[in-house]
Amino acid sequence: MTTTTAENYATVLSQRVGAERLVLAGRWLERLKGLLTVEPNEVFPSDQLLDHIPVLIAEIAAYLRAHADEEIAANAAVIDKARELGALRHTQKASVHQLLREYEILGEILETFLVDETALLGLRPTSGEVFDVLRRLTRSIATLMRTTVDTFISEYMATIQDQNDRIKAFHRAASHELRSPIGTILFAAGILDKDHARISQDEGRLAKIATSVRTSAERLLWLVENLQRISRLSEPFDGPSRQLVDVESIAAEVQRQLEEMAATRGVAIRILPGLPTIVVDSARLELVLLNLVSNAIKYSDNSRPEPFVEIAPGPPQIHPSLCTIVVRDNGLGIADADQGAVFERFYRAHAHLDEQLGVSGTGLGLAIVSDCTEALGGSIRCESAAGQGTTFYITLPAANTAEG
Repeated sequence: MTTTTAENYATVLSQRVGAERLVLAGRWLERLKGLLTVEPNEVFPSDQLLDHIPVLIAEIAAYLRAHADEEIAANAAVIDKARELGALRHTQKASVHQLLREYEILGEILETFLVDETALLGLRPTSGEVFDVLRRLTRSIATLMRTTVDTFISEYMATIQDQNDRIKAFHRAASHELRSPIGTILFAAGILDKDHARISQDEGRLAKIATSVRTSAERLLWLVENLQRISRLSEPFDGPSRQLVDVESIAAEVQRQLEEMAATRGVAIRILPGLPTIVVDSARLELVLLNLVSNAIKYSDNSRPEPFVEIAPGPPQIHPSLCTIVVRDNGLGIADADQGAVFERFYRAHAHLDEQLGVSGTGLGLAIVSDCTEALGGSIRCESAAGQGTTFYITLPAANTAEG
């Protein structure tokens, strides 16, 4: 073919792009693997999403030969796929720059293919014919890119709004949490100030006031320390201080700190034999166990004859460099719908039961647990069934000698 009309030239290239869409999709995917900060098999993590690439390319190919007044934006199916791509990249924590570059790469691949095919097929289009095809290619890429980026930004803004809502809820919860023990301390101080002489002669009443002040002060300290941990865990100077420790001794310390709380609710804290000795930041591990056990106590099931929470060795790991610690209870459990979000900051699966159980919280405990576990180089997962109980599996490096 030595000459073509504009329609024929566009038609021939459109057919070639459509026929080679899988090859072109493969080239795009290879380039994306080096661009996005996810594992290669997560660039398009499902068959449905992977099919988006050749479909998008096929739609671009069809647009190359479309009537002059047709727009690719009118194709609802391909626009929906561009939107799904934007939502996917948001979940993968990509950036707008990466999205723009993603479509730039697709454009580069298709432009190169059009040039190569023009030469390979011996086509001799006029400059106007070439300009028209490239204009359509550029317009289609820009439309899809704009749709993807708009969706990405919409998802991002929705996330920000959700975080703002959570922060507001946290401020309300934190204010409530802090106001209660402060009010108790001020009330007790007022009683002491008003009727000091009579109270000093009543040892029983004085002991009750002293206990109330101490308990409230300890609760305030707990809240403040948790808030400080939230702000410090991501800072570089707060890195783990690793040492060889016996996990059983840490569990015993957690049991000691929470024994009064457990006794009040009739919950037995058990420490099972066989806990490992590992190289770990003991302060972080203690905080992990403290939060998990205190949560189990707060949300125990008082209808059971023997409520318990236990710290136990986990199942053997396939890899010898890992070990697992289990915190298990027979409490209220967590509904399936809530389990995916329990480690998020400010999220509370049982907030609706506060009045019934006589508890309150800020939704920070399990977020701290997750942050601490990650800082220790480990991971944590949850298994639970509503009405049956909850088990947390903490997997950590199992080094048996201290590292210098």
